[in-house]
Amino acid sequence: MLIFGYGNPGRGDDVLGPLLLDYIARHFNLDGIELLSDFQLQIEHALDLADRELVLFADSAMPGEICYKFYELLPEKDRSYTSHAMTPQSVLDVYTDIHGQSPPASFLLSIMGETFELGEGLSPVARQNLLAAKSLVNELLAEPEIKTWRRIAEQRQPFRHLIQHK
Repeated sequence: MLIFGYGNPGRGDDVLGPLLLDYIARHFNLDGIELLSDFQLQIEHALDLADRELVLFADSAMPGEICYKFYELLPEKDRSYTSHAMTPQSVLDVYTDIHGQSPPASFLLSIMGETFELGEGLSPVARQNLLAAKSLVNELLAEPEIKTWRRIAEQRQPFRHLIQHK
């Protein structure tokens, strides 16, 4: 399994993916789990998916109605492969092109943030949303199986925990 947390620690709530990795590293047995962190997804990250059965991408997202989204990803060719940063779906598509086969089962945990300015710290809203995401990760890593994660993703679709703004 690969858990890939990405985001820029110098840009406020953009650090949520790497913070989630720190939590996992401190609280779980990592046998069979590789943690990978970077500022953003790049075309080369498609190579990191090789020989994986299960992949979790963890990132921050712009403010919204819910504290996080968790869903299964499918390969998708988009314009991000020509830009400086890529979407996880585009990384999966590059994997398919390189290997000529479907990528491993992959999911995205997108944690809502509030502030993304250079030099900002973690906002109270992001801190609250990270706690909710940690609870989900506890559930996911208790049963790291594709069918279980798909069931959880389906159950979370109607999840509408409102962010409490000050």
